[in-house]
Amino acid sequence: MTDKYTQLVNSGIGRDVAKRLGLPQPAILRRYHPGDPLITGPVLVNGDSVGADDLATTLLGWGLDVRRNALPKEKLGAIIVVLDAVQHPEDLGKPVLSVGTSLRDLAPNGRVITVSRTPRTAPTPASSAARQGIDGFLRSLAKELRNGATANGILLGEELATTSPSALGAVRFFLSGRSAYVDGQFLTVSSPAGKLPSSMDKPLAGKVAVVTGAARGIGAAIAATLHRDGATVVAVDIPAAGDHLAAVANGIHGTALQLDISRSDAGQRIIEHAVERHGKLDIVVHNAGITRDRLLANMDPGRWQSVINVNIAAQLKINEALLASDHFKDSPRIISVSSTSGIAGNRGQTNYGASKGGVIGMVRATAPLMEPFGGTINAVAPGFIETEMTARMPMAVREAARRLNSLKQGGKPQDVAEAIAFLASDSAGGVSGEVLRVCGQQLVGA
Repeated sequence: MTDKYTQLVNSGIGRDVAKRLGLPQPAILRRYHPGDPLITGPVLVNGDSVGADDLATTLLGWGLDVRRNALPKEKLGAIIVVLDAVQHPEDLGKPVLSVGTSLRDLAPNGRVITVSRTPRTAPTPASSAARQGIDGFLRSLAKELRNGATANGILLGEELATTSPSALGAVRFFLSGRSAYVDGQFLTVSSPAGKLPSSMDKPLAGKVAVVTGAARGIGAAIAATLHRDGATVVAVDIPAAGDHLAAVANGIHGTALQLDISRSDAGQRIIEHAVERHGKLDIVVHNAGITRDRLLANMDPGRWQSVINVNIAAQLKINEALLASDHFKDSPRIISVSSTSGIAGNRGQTNYGASKGGVIGMVRATAPLMEPFGGTINAVAPGFIETEMTARMPMAVREAARRLNSLKQGGKPQDVAEAIAFLASDSAGGVSGEVLRVCGQQLVGA
């Protein structure tokens, strides 16, 4: 559904009226289109560690206009703050305040990225405090940025270099228009695995991907985005959605599989279809899901169980079949769609919140099971996304939900699809067991 308010306040008269009245002024976000430059404008790399030097050199090799010191009044496309060597909270002041002096020069739709180390493995209380302090700094900064700019962080494992493949993959994702609706988030790179693709516009070339719930909305956008990035796609949905499913599959030159994913043999049927029609299976995206909203006081067993069955129990069964199959052993990827309702909760969605929280638990516990054959499993957690379902919400509720994030607008199905496509790529081979929120930095809840 079109956000007419955002269009209005980005027009001449609407912009002036919104400014005079102090109304929210969401920006038109820079989203990815094939052939777009990675970032427009110079990239300031801030930091005095070896890791900062190495990252700056690599970005120069990508053909980016890299600065190690800001020039007065020069518009910056991005600011990357490398804090990989921070050992004490007292070490944060100089680099953080240096960033502050450059923020006024950050261009609309600019990017701020921190590169630091995970607090989970910090060797001392002081280093853990410093690393966790970066978390609070980054999330707070994201709420201060304007004009479509975003701030996100990359957390490195203890021995990983700033130029490890998946660290660079995450830098590319956060710099690009693919991350337009990802804001105030961290992505942990825990392994040196992964590699940058030979074609940045076709990072999934040669891959075979399955997308469940592909007939409409976010699922259709995921299927289209994976195809755009080079994958051959198997679109899966229930028989009742057969016509829509066929249209999606035909539009991306893929194949359609009509299947109720809650069937006990769903996993085996997915594997058989992919192998028989396309020779292999590399990527599975668990997108299919349902809602049956009621306050818990009015919740009946049927509503509760149907949501659990489709949204999490079916994924668990399918994953069991995938892990047991010899056709899913060549650096495979599983990406599940969770929800911010599974993180922060939502009134009237105790069943849905339980199922989507369950997805997060499943992802974290399954990650070690994927390691022996170079596989990864991750989740994305969308916030308010403009879909047919949200279009049916009462107007006042819909408008409020759109503005309750740092970007002051709803996301698009494409935004969820872009995050999934990144996590499905070889660039994210060192990222596993993670949950990436695609919510514009939702302001309510966790």
